[in-house]
Amino acid sequence: MGKIRAVITGIHAWVPEYRLTNTELSRMVDTSDEWIMQRVGIKERRILKEEGLGSSDLGEKAVKGLLEKTNTSPDEIELLICATVTPDMAFPATANIISEKAGIKNAFSFDMNAACSGFLFALQTGASFIETGKYKKVIVVGADKMSSITDYTDRTSCPLFGDASGAVLLEPGNGDYGIMDHIFYTDGSGQKYLHMKAGGSVKPASHETVDAREHYIYQEGQSVFKFAVVNMANVAAEIMERNKLKADDIAWLVPHQANLRIIDATGRRMGLSPEKVMINIQNYGNTTTATIPLCLWEYEKQLNKGDKLILAAFGGGFTWGSIYLKWAYDPV
Repeated sequence: MGKIRAVITGIHAWVPEYRLTNTELSRMVDTSDEWIMQRVGIKERRILKEEGLGSSDLGEKAVKGLLEKTNTSPDEIELLICATVTPDMAFPATANIISEKAGIKNAFSFDMNAACSGFLFALQTGASFIETGKYKKVIVVGADKMSSITDYTDRTSCPLFGDASGAVLLEPGNGDYGIMDHIFYTDGSGQKYLHMKAGGSVKPASHETVDAREHYIYQEGQSVFKFAVVNMANVAAEIMERNKLKADDIAWLVPHQANLRIIDATGRRMGLSPEKVMINIQNYGNTTTATIPLCLWEYEKQLNKGDKLILAAFGGGFTWGSIYLKWAYDPV
């Protein structure tokens, strides 16, 4: 019997209806459509506006859509992993809440936080359970309500982020298709450049932390950009080299959607033409753990069985990595 590989057998994503455009942002802070497009390439982002809704509600939509699309019963799911940096609450895990809302009763579930690399880390973790031979159906979902931790008085960060979710179904396959290889890295020294100052065990919430606006994303943009543009490009090239892949072999680069310049640099480092790079940052902004599944969902009809894909991401932590996979089904 050949090696068991985890195969993506279905994908679904969901975004809120509300569009926060650059024009609207320019009435909130000192910015403009031209300034935002030139620096990051974002035209609009989706925002979950309704009161009392969180990342689990985003994830629920993606997971329910995935189950329906793949004709899978919730009772068949054995494991659900949720990658998120905006959990509904500190505990229980958002994965637990998504499972309950989606009617998944026979699975264990847990959250994973690796910032913008979280979906890739969770995808490989889910794949590892499949590869043991004990698990047949695993869902990996990336869900983030980034608007909940975005400071809409900060002109440098508020144009960047949006809300979305995406989920994939993993099942066992033979060695011909599925997740073939991964390379992951972390560098904890990057915490000083990208983090949320308060709300954790080191600095619990207080009147002072709220007044100081320390429960929002803090980042030193130039430092983060320099790390990201080098490391995301390098790890994508590294996984190609390790698997003896040339640019002509690659059907698609599926990059984390944080900054158009970082995406372009990664494609160039891999020697790919722009037509082989999935891009939707202009419509959704940086949805953190949802960007990669959101891309796969939007481009699904252009994916063919046997296509070789390179997934790549960089996030706070710092975390970064790449996955090489062979797509397992033709357009449906």
